[in-house]
Amino acid sequence: MVKWGTRVKDVSIQAGIFDIVPPGMLDDITQAVLAREDVGRYLRGGHGQSELEARERIHAYLDELRTTQRYPIYRALKHPLYPILRKIDRIEENVRIAQDATRRGRTIYISNHKSHLDYLVEPLVIDDNGIRPPVIAAGINLFGGPLGLIHRHVTGAIPIRRNAKDPAYLVTLKAYVAELLQRHDLLFYIEGGRSYTGEMKSPKTGLLHAAVQAERADSSIIPLAVSYDLVLEDHILAHQGSKRRQRPFAREVAEMVRFAVGYQSRAFVTFGAPIPLDGYDPNSRRDVMTLAHQIRDSIGRLYKVLPTAVVAAAMRPSITRRELESRADELIETLQAAGANLGVEDGRQAVDEGTAPLESRNIIFVERGGRFRVRERTVLRYYARTLQHLLAGPRHPSRTH
Repeated sequence: MVKWGTRVKDVSIQAGIFDIVPPGMLDDITQAVLAREDVGRYLRGGHGQSELEARERIHAYLDELRTTQRYPIYRALKHPLYPILRKIDRIEENVRIAQDATRRGRTIYISNHKSHLDYLVEPLVIDDNGIRPPVIAAGINLFGGPLGLIHRHVTGAIPIRRNAKDPAYLVTLKAYVAELLQRHDLLFYIEGGRSYTGEMKSPKTGLLHAAVQAERADSSIIPLAVSYDLVLEDHILAHQGSKRRQRPFAREVAEMVRFAVGYQSRAFVTFGAPIPLDGYDPNSRRDVMTLAHQIRDSIGRLYKVLPTAVVAAAMRPSITRRELESRADELIETLQAAGANLGVEDGRQAVDEGTAPLESRNIIFVERGGRFRVRERTVLRYYARTLQHLLAGPRHPSRTH
C-alpha cells in the first residue's frame, strides 16, 4: 500500500488526482505513479493547460501503458508460434550471468534491436533457462489487432511512443517505468527501433533515464546482444532505409510472411557483465548519456560476428573465391583486434558457411566458374554495416567523474 504523503507534498493536488478515477479502481502501479512527486510537480506546473486537463492526459497515458503479464499463457505461446520458431536455432551465451543477476535483485536487460523476432527470441532464451520473465518495452505500432492483445494481456509488453515530445507523456512514462521496476524486471532496446541500414544506432535515453530514476539499490543492467545469420525482414529494412520511409506495420507483416518461406537462421543471444546503476545521478543528463554509451559499446562487443556479415563486408561487385577469402581473413584480424565476439575463425570458414545463406536470399550468386557476384547490393550493404560499430570504434568521450 502506498503512503500517499511520502511522495506528493501538496495533499490538495493529490486528492484532486483521484477526482477522475476513484483509488479503489486503480491498480497498485497506477496509484504509485500518481503519488510520485515528479507527476505531482507536473500537475502543479501548468504547461499551458488547466490542472484538470493535465490530469486527464496523464490518466489517458496511464491507461495506454497499463499491461498484464500472464506467465502460464506466455509460455504456451511457443506452440502456436512453432511454425516460425522452428526456423530459428536459438543459441545462448553467458546465460549464467542473467541467472546470477536475477538472484541478486532487479534486472534490466538492454539489447540491440535487429528484427521483430527479437521480441520472441530473447524472452524465450530467458524462459528456456528458468529465469523469471521481464516485462518488454515495444513500439506502439506493434499493439494493433491480435498482436496488440497478446502484448498487452499476455507477454506484459509496454507500448512506447517513440520520439514523443508531449511533456505529459514523458513524465508519465518515466514514472510508470520507475514504479514497474519496483515489481518486475524489464527488457528494452537501447536503439529504440530497428536499424534500417544495419548499423547500430545511437542510444536512446528515455527508458534508461526512467530506470535510473527508479533508484533501486539492488538493480543492475545486463547488456544483451542478438545476432542472426539472416534477418527475416532484411530486404524490407534495407529498402525502407534507402527510401527513408517506414511502411505500415500490417503491410510489413504480410511481406515478412512472404520472406519466411525457406527462411532458416541461427539466433545468438549473448549476455554481458552486469553494469551497476549506483554512482549515476538520475538528474544529470551527462551521467545518463555516458551510461547509455557504455551500454551500447558493451552490446557492440557482445554482438556475435557471423559468416554472413563477414562475407557481406568483404564482397566486391565481382570477386574470385580466393580474393574473397583473403579479404575476409584481413577483416577477421581487424575484428579480433577490436575485441569482437567472433563466430568465425578465418576467411575460408566465412565463405564456406556464409555463401549459401546469402545465396538463398538472392543477395549474392556464384557463377559456375566460382566467381562471386552481387545480386542485391542494398541488402548486402545492410549486412556489411552490421559490423561498422566494431570497425569504427567508440566516438564519444569516456566518463571523467
